[in-house]
Parts: sequence; structure tokens; C-alpha cells
Amino acid sequence: MDTSARLRNLNRIRRLSRLMDTAFRIPGIGLRIGLDPIIGLVPGLGDLIATAVSAYILFLAARFRLPGKVFGRMVFNVGLEFVIGAIPLLGDIFDAFFKSNVRNLALLEAHLQAAEPDLEKASLSTSTAMAAGD
Repeated sequence: MDTSARLRNLNRIRRLSRLMDTAFRIPGIGLRIGLDPIIGLVPGLGDLIATAVSAYILFLAARFRLPGKVFGRMVFNVGLEFVIGAIPLLGDIFDAFFKSNVRNLALLEAHLQAAEPDLEKASLSTSTAMAAGD
């Protein structure tokens, strides 16, 4: 995968992770939640859908050929959120605070920063140019 494809993949992971875990701010208390705890309110099916999106994020992350320890931690985060998230109401509260997708994004970015600093630099310059409107 060339650098531009890797950047597109990384940005897709960033967007999905933030959409699922931190897309909305709750007024008054400032807590950020995403679609994950909201979707999880649908009994049974909601947690499966949220886990499917998390699995897709893992699939995208696997393209970076992560070390087993990093990828295993990411799988553990998603599995933990799935198991505890399946508990009615308590699981939805857990989903709102645990944020497995954002945790996994942080693991991926930390690995990339150490293993592929050029990709991280390209990512920062791309996001700066996008923010400036270029």
C-alpha cells in the first residue's frame, strides 16, 4: 500500500473512531459520546451493529501490519466493550466512558509514530492543509 492509500486508510479509521465514540458533546456536562452507546440502546441488535463497526475498524488497522501485541490489545478493547456493552443500561454507560475505538486509534497512532514517523508527518501536513482550506 502506498503512502496516500495508507493516509486514506488512517483517516478513515480516525473518522469512524470519532463518530462511534466522541462525535457529540452532551451540553452542560461536556461529556463526549458517539454513536456506539446510542446504537447500543437497541436491545441485542445495537451491540452487534456497534461491534461490527469496531471490527471493520480493526480490519482497516490490520492493513498496517501491526505487531501482535498491539493488535491483540485492540481486539481485547473491542471484545471487552462488546461483553460489558451487552449488559442492559450498565453496558451503555460503560460504552459511553470506555470508548474502545478511540483507545484503539491511540494505540495505532502511537505505533505509527514510532514505526513510521514519515507517515505521521504526512498525516499532520495533510490535516493542516485541509484545516486551512487548501
